[in-house]
Amino acid sequence: MKVLERYQSQVIAVFRIVIGFLFSCHGAAALFGVLGTRQVEAFVWPSWWASMIQFVGGALVAIGFGTRYAALLCSGSMAYAYFAVHQADALLPVQNGGEKAALFCFAFLLIAFLGNGAWGVERGASTRRQTAVAVE
Repeated sequence: MKVLERYQSQVIAVFRIVIGFLFSCHGAAALFGVLGTRQVEAFVWPSWWASMIQFVGGALVAIGFGTRYAALLCSGSMAYAYFAVHQADALLPVQNGGEKAALFCFAFLLIAFLGNGAWGVERGASTRRQTAVAVE
């Protein structure tokens, strides 16, 4: 299906931006006590650290800077959240409330493998570097 293939890079970028933005909002809500969420206490393991990964990692993924590394870190944090927090309650995500953790885990793993897509800060920086090298 050539129509779908033509816009693949743009769709990957939109997916990355949306997932990163949602994850960053989740972290901001916990870090700053906004959006109807109770603020986590600073430097408390694992809640504050998880919120920092969500806020910073999600923002990096959304803007497309250090995307693969940030996405891998975000994926790992969600795998930890699933197995350390949710899995003890029941086997399946629908039973233990771990659907968001599982979905974010695999969404970020996919982003780590696919990369930025059409748009992202890294893509613009690498294009400028290549242009500068070509001019010299």
